[in-house]
Amino acid sequence: MRALLSVSNKEGIVSFAKQLAELGVDIISTGGTKKVLEKHGVPVISISDVTGFPEILDGRVKTLHPMIHGGLLAIRDDENHRKQLEQQQITPIDLVVVNLYPFQQTIAKSDVTFAEAIENIDIGGPTMLRAAAKNHQYVTVVVDPADYETVLQELKENGAVSTETNLRLAAKVFRHTAAYDAMIAEYLTNIAGEQYPESLTITFEKKQDLRYGENPHQSAAFYKKPLGSSFSIAAAKQLHGKELSYNNINDANAALQIVREFTEPAAVAVKHMNPCGVGVGGNIYEAFTRAYEADPTSIFGGIVALNREVDRETALKMHEIFLEIIIASSFSAEALEILTQKKNLRLLTVDFAAEKKKESFVVSVQGGLLVQDEDVYTLDDANITIPTKREPTEKEWEDLKLAWKVVKHVKSNAIVLAKDGMTIGVGAGQMNRVGAAKIAIEQAGEKAQGSALASDAFFPMDDTVEAAAKAGVTAIIQPGGSIRDEDSIKKADEYGIAMVFTGVRHFKH
Repeated sequence: MRALLSVSNKEGIVSFAKQLAELGVDIISTGGTKKVLEKHGVPVISISDVTGFPEILDGRVKTLHPMIHGGLLAIRDDENHRKQLEQQQITPIDLVVVNLYPFQQTIAKSDVTFAEAIENIDIGGPTMLRAAAKNHQYVTVVVDPADYETVLQELKENGAVSTETNLRLAAKVFRHTAAYDAMIAEYLTNIAGEQYPESLTITFEKKQDLRYGENPHQSAAFYKKPLGSSFSIAAAKQLHGKELSYNNINDANAALQIVREFTEPAAVAVKHMNPCGVGVGGNIYEAFTRAYEADPTSIFGGIVALNREVDRETALKMHEIFLEIIIASSFSAEALEILTQKKNLRLLTVDFAAEKKKESFVVSVQGGLLVQDEDVYTLDDANITIPTKREPTEKEWEDLKLAWKVVKHVKSNAIVLAKDGMTIGVGAGQMNRVGAAKIAIEQAGEKAQGSALASDAFFPMDDTVEAAAKAGVTAIIQPGGSIRDEDSIKKADEYGIAMVFTGVRHFKH
């Protein structure tokens, strides 16, 4: 039996090779792997001794040779193939252990050069892996050190690796090489400046299996984007509590996307991917108190994200409420002591100081994917106009900005009312805009007096302004752009409402 070992990840390779040698396996190796094995006393055949050709071009060409690939691809049951191997004096290779140049780790470095990235694109490795995996009926191929023990156990017990294991390992190889090529394709596509290429190949790494999906009868798993944003649920560190569920992850992601809008101390409570309460303040306790008071009913069983460390005072306030998840930049020792008293409460930390990478937003539909830019548009980017007779006061501007930051993350049709550093009414996911406004206004109740209203899209009629005015709203922010804008402007002027046009909508489906 002959094995070829050539790995960038040297984890476990010496022990694996020693046990192969003890089983009488001849080992071929290259470059750094060969040196490591020889250093530890493992008998090794040089790849050049097999090919009769030296490694050239700084190691770029060493395994791309018929003496290697003939040994990998020959169909052992084919008499013609056997004769050709004998004629060319090619010895079959029965086991291939290869992992690839560290392309992902290379491009993750902040100071990586293009030349360095290119040099870490492996050619020989994927070629050997694909050849061995194609011929898995006769060749065992290993790309992951986690599979060494399985291969050794079957060799020791049966003298060969089973057909079932070879098939499983071959499938793993093709997933591995596909993911490797996908990362290279993404890197070069970005460098070339192509936003939406003719084909889209993306790869994700499994983070964990989930107990179930949206409902108990649906299976699910959570995958993480390689080199994805550090400011994400996928990169969060869980300090306490049971595993996250499918719905937890969706809600936690929604909470993070909202809280990232704020630089001042802010707290966001989310239920079913919609904010039920958002508060800002001079400190994180004040911000959370406002988020809680925004809707003390809906926050029950909710997910909370905060953009400051959770201190003792805030933790005590949170401890009074049933929450599923608390996400923050950090927790003080006292806060942890208080919150970990609830064994199922998930506590997560996220790196709020990390660069907020702009990533494509991908949504699956039956038979396809929708891909778009992430919505990072803010009021600083907007072309602000004020079509009404009255302009917002300084206080109204603060309420308008808060409502505008939040409405962007509410399912359309969306209306948000804000006042005194907190949301007081949220109308989400309605089939008509005035319906969303009525829900938000009803939730706000008497607090709507003197509040600000934000709409994610323009008013097709003046009925939303009418409803807002009767509830006591004094300022409105909306995109504008309706053919009937003038009706809404006149209605606002009639009630003395200051209305701001931003020129951009924030649909969220």
